[in-house]
Amino acid sequence: MTSCNNSIPQPLIFVLAGIPGLESSHGWFSVPFFLVFVITIIGNATILCIIRVEKSLHEPMFLLLAMLSIVDLSLVSVTVPRMLGIFWMNAKEISFKACLTQMFFIPSFYVMESGILLAMAFDRFVAIWFPLRYTTILANSILGKMALAVLARAMAVLTPAPILAKRLEGFQTHIIAYSYCAYMAVVQIACGDVSNHIVYGLMVIVASVGFDLFFIILSYGLILHAVFHIPSWEARGKALSTCGSHLCIIALFYSPVVFSVLAQILGYHMAPYLQIIIDNLYFLVPPMVNPLIYGARTKQMRERVLWIFHCHRH
Repeated sequence: MTSCNNSIPQPLIFVLAGIPGLESSHGWFSVPFFLVFVITIIGNATILCIIRVEKSLHEPMFLLLAMLSIVDLSLVSVTVPRMLGIFWMNAKEISFKACLTQMFFIPSFYVMESGILLAMAFDRFVAIWFPLRYTTILANSILGKMALAVLARAMAVLTPAPILAKRLEGFQTHIIAYSYCAYMAVVQIACGDVSNHIVYGLMVIVASVGFDLFFIILSYGLILHAVFHIPSWEARGKALSTCGSHLCIIALFYSPVVFSVLAQILGYHMAPYLQIIIDNLYFLVPPMVNPLIYGARTKQMRERVLWIFHCHRH
């Protein structure tokens, strides 16, 4: 229950603080943010072009990687330009409607990415447990249904966010201590009973990240069970190497979330600016690193990239 003696009505304009406490360093923060944005666009666009052109890559693992790249491009496109506007031009004002839009799309793309990582874990499970039926089980029609399921889940889970936020009437302030319109950041400055909003926020985490992480761990448990029953050490290493890129991406994607949750459970209170920086890492680091990991660790992708560079040199 948040009581306010001098509450203000629902404002038409919110002000995004950026990174509170480090306003004087916004210019310095803009440099890595901009570089991450450029690298993400180039890397994911390259991945999509290579998969589209190279017919040998039209198989389930790479088609799922293409879906991941599309979501990554969408995610940085709705987050980084607004952040750079704050850092470069002090463009902190955002309309209430635009805030609600951000509140829906930013976490939606994050939930979609989590769903695709789960689909990729299932892909590796099928490849190792049922190698002879791999392309049959993961036919294009099945991949299409998986993509629709990921999209539908994100919409079902996140549609209530702007609807619930719109019902908030009284606010302590019109300043959001964040670099984008996060649902819980808006709830924190609201007046009155916000317990339902907090429960909803927890449900979103459990129904998306919690659900996906549980089944990813289960998939890899079954993968390891199958791999260690292979008699040849060489065959074991080859089987595990096909999972290496995906495991790296999973570690990068879920680490900030797990760190934040553990910090709250253990009662460790981070400085607000540190919490916001970690939250921004959710949306910035994985989209940049995903194409670099797959480009470096996947033979077909690496050979195609080197071939492109060779052609440009000559």
